[in-house]
Amino acid sequence: MTEEIRKIRVTNSVNAEIQVPPSKSYTNRALIAAALADGTSIIHHPSRSDDSIFLIEALRNFGITINDHGDKLEITGSNGILAAPKDEIFVGNAGTTLRFLSSFACLAEGETILTGDEQMNKRPINDLVDALKSNGIKCSCQNGFPPVKIQGGNFIGGRINVDASISSQFVSSILLSSPYAKRTVTLHVNGKLSSMPYVDMTLHVMRSFGAIIDTIEMKTFNVDNRQRYIGHDFKIEPDASSATYFLGAAAISKGRVIITNLTSESLQGDIQFLSILSDMGCTVIKHPDSIEIHGGKLHGIEVDMNEMPDCVPTLAVVAAFAKGATTIKNIAHVRHKETDRLDALSKELTKIGARVELNKDELVIHPQPLHGAVIETYNDHRIAMSFAVAGLQVEGIQIINPMCVTKSFPNFWDEFQKLEG
Repeated sequence: MTEEIRKIRVTNSVNAEIQVPPSKSYTNRALIAAALADGTSIIHHPSRSDDSIFLIEALRNFGITINDHGDKLEITGSNGILAAPKDEIFVGNAGTTLRFLSSFACLAEGETILTGDEQMNKRPINDLVDALKSNGIKCSCQNGFPPVKIQGGNFIGGRINVDASISSQFVSSILLSSPYAKRTVTLHVNGKLSSMPYVDMTLHVMRSFGAIIDTIEMKTFNVDNRQRYIGHDFKIEPDASSATYFLGAAAISKGRVIITNLTSESLQGDIQFLSILSDMGCTVIKHPDSIEIHGGKLHGIEVDMNEMPDCVPTLAVVAAFAKGATTIKNIAHVRHKETDRLDALSKELTKIGARVELNKDELVIHPQPLHGAVIETYNDHRIAMSFAVAGLQVEGIQIINPMCVTKSFPNFWDEFQKLEG
């Protein structure tokens, strides 16, 4: 069977109105809180990404009743009383799903086994497993990677130390299940916490479901175990990360894009991508219920992207169309995503003609004349969507395995067609 390839059609300048899908980051956090809550929750406009579908299926295996009403999910909460699934849980390459369930499973009587596809089972989980083990939970992984085995029913609480330099999801995982520990949890982050806005998102969801959390300098989180989640209605925001590809398309084509269902007031860290494009020479217009961007003469910048790791591929591609070099710093954690994204970006940008310097935790992109190429996506949705943007201005860009975008953006190609020539 030959691998599917999507040829991108070149356009002079984009001019489109785009709708982005609901945030999978918010959906997955709300699903965990709703599953643990006392009472029924309604999640409005949930993500239909692969990652969220895997999580819904997994929660059903833990005995959670989830009724799907199309534009909303009705979840009957367990009040923290869970039974371990009979069979092992398979999550594909859904990082948040496997990591969030690792702590969630600590509350379920019996043994839970969590596993993923070949890529997921190469993504490190050791620091989370070590943190749970230090709290007296019997759990193990294979040389630091999934599958993960958890013997649940004994989440003691108290002080827990976690190293979150590889992923903030380790912090979010423990936080989300902490209201159900036997004692108040004091979660202390050792070293550097990467992707801080994602932890803010976790705290926002937890508090909206009624949890009480004290934060001390975003290093220590006290979660009160006497105040548990209460079922309620939660509306999912449109996904800011998904908007970046369309904003980037306007930037490189001196075109215009309106994201009709996202506002600059979004709580997601990736909304800050607007100010990066503004710094590079674009004009951003903020409307009450939408965002408009006009591309301009792009120039290279130096930028710390530690808090916006999912925007790094989009920015790297946009940078190849700027005048002068762009340095993207403090992004070592981007190596531990669906693939080693720094390595993938370096290879594929070089393939289309850019000159790239790759260091341990930074990328420097030197624009050169660009040309077409067949882009390897490494089954990574963000590599596929970012290089599709390049194809709007560079003849001959072809994307291998284009449907890997369903991981976060199931209808990406339908929206993307609005940009193509």
